[in-house]
Amino acid sequence: NDGRLRLSRQAVVYKSSKTGKVDSVPAGELTECVWRRVCLGHGIKLVTSSGHVYKYDGFRETDLEKISEYFKTNYRLDVTEKDMCVKGWNWGTAKFTGPLLSFDVGESAVFEVPLSSVSQCATGKNEVTLEFHQNDDAEVSLMEVRFYVPPTASDDGLDPVEAFAQNVLSKADVIQATGDALCIFRELQCLTPRGRYDIRIYPTFLHLHGKTFDYKIPYTTVLRLFLLPHKDQRQMFFVISLDPPIKQGQTRYHFLILLFSKEEDLTLTLNMSEEDVEKRFEGRLSKSMSGSLYEMVSRVMKALVNRKITVPGNFQGHSGAQCITCSYKASSGLLYPLERGFIYVHKPPVHLRFDEISCVNFARGTTTTRSFDFEIETKQGAQYTFSSIEREEYGKLFDFVNAKKLNIKNRGFKEGMKGNDNVYSDSDEDQHDAYLERMKEEGKIREEAANDSSDESGEETDESFNPGEEDEEIAEEYDSNASASDSSGEDGDGGNDSEEEEKKKKPAKKAKVEKEKKERKPRKKEGKKQKDAGAPKRPLSAYMLWLNASREKIRAEHPGISITEISKKAGEMWKGLGKDRKEVRLYLSACTSEKESLVTVYKYISLFKKFESIQNFLI
Repeated sequence: NDGRLRLSRQAVVYKSSKTGKVDSVPAGELTECVWRRVCLGHGIKLVTSSGHVYKYDGFRETDLEKISEYFKTNYRLDVTEKDMCVKGWNWGTAKFTGPLLSFDVGESAVFEVPLSSVSQCATGKNEVTLEFHQNDDAEVSLMEVRFYVPPTASDDGLDPVEAFAQNVLSKADVIQATGDALCIFRELQCLTPRGRYDIRIYPTFLHLHGKTFDYKIPYTTVLRLFLLPHKDQRQMFFVISLDPPIKQGQTRYHFLILLFSKEEDLTLTLNMSEEDVEKRFEGRLSKSMSGSLYEMVSRVMKALVNRKITVPGNFQGHSGAQCITCSYKASSGLLYPLERGFIYVHKPPVHLRFDEISCVNFARGTTTTRSFDFEIETKQGAQYTFSSIEREEYGKLFDFVNAKKLNIKNRGFKEGMKGNDNVYSDSDEDQHDAYLERMKEEGKIREEAANDSSDESGEETDESFNPGEEDEEIAEEYDSNASASDSSGEDGDGGNDSEEEEKKKKPAKKAKVEKEKKERKPRKKEGKKQKDAGAPKRPLSAYMLWLNASREKIRAEHPGISITEISKKAGEMWKGLGKDRKEVRLYLSACTSEKESLVTVYKYISLFKKFESIQNFLI
């Protein structure tokens, strides 16, 4: 997985870009650093005092000097260079070093297998077969490797095949249900995967047992835990984020979503002694517990997975709930603004962290003015649109996004909306629709610009045509001329020159409009050009000439055949005709009179000699 590696004096920290998972290696635990060439350029392998191995690839060759100097200065550790063996030999030595299986030839490693990727280990007479978990991120993934173990007796008398398998199984991610479950939750409602399941809690994994499917989920695959209240305040969602996801056929479930009622209570007794409970969980759990069902499940999962439970922060919507009702991909659900991201439940579940969000956008609803869309674009280019959000939620959501300092794509426009208190009023007339007002203003600006350009060119191209107003404008034009002549002789009535000039300007403009309308009318009356009845017709194509001559023959050979079947049969026969026949038919189809047809026939008479007559040739 791609990510970012940060070296500091206290630790080496790696953060995955896909999942956001952080791996931190304390500087005091580092015992070895190996620089080597790999398929993705160069990489380093870090070994800790506890035996854990961390490998990071994607370095350039020029980075060796910087890394060596930094490790020596801050970690007091020398970086050693080791080359991988590329001889192509398949006979060597298998070494188990911590969670890695290394296959070496001489002193160089050929390949290394992380034992945590092993899903199954099977033994044969002199063979050990390793099966691996499928990698959904890779187009091609390794699924199986077989090792041949020579039959040599070891010092302790143990079969070498069994010894090899035990070393693999001790570090492999193989789920084996041995012993009794710590506790069992019966008939829990699960939204994804859908159904009711019994959840058996084991020390290293949880087992979902349903009527049709069973799932085993190791605690190491759990990324995050979420406890989310439903909008009705009577139910609770408990969401478990998984990587890698659980699989059923071609379906992948990245989230396990459980739905609880707040009224359900449970008294739980762990299948452990009080001493073992205290020793293992250090007060986080007790042997006997009672309370709401969702509290019991979340408390047990938090203690076993050893991860914090994420709950909604200070956000409150218009109705007082901590979520927003919306739709995603034509399915209605709930969007929860969290302190460090957004999560949508439930179909399909989506979790977006703030650090992977590039920008957000508030968009006008496509179907109604009473809702808006909330769009989120990630740094990887993916876009998520949550639609049909009630417009009363806009103010709360905008304040939340602004407080989290997320990049708002249309910030200027939305801040203008925010300043208007009645933007999302309940008026049926939508008089205070800021988006509509903005569009009207832009339309006015474009119309004025178009009018200015038309005045300069002497043409009114964007003038609207209203038939009902045409007569009024003409009458007004003649009245204005008459009033202008009368007002010139009346000086004592308070008339001024500026008003007369304005009146003289208006008729000139309207006269031009009237002239254009008269020019446009005949254009509208113009219709399609009528075809001349006496015009010559196009000659028939080569295929139609052949079909007219062959139709009766086809009917005679296939009595009772329908018209559509005749066309199909004719098409097949036409394909089977020789090139010489089709060539002559092309010339015949180009003839415009019977005389030209006869000339064409005599011109290609050499081709007709192969047939008894021209009619046979056409058929």
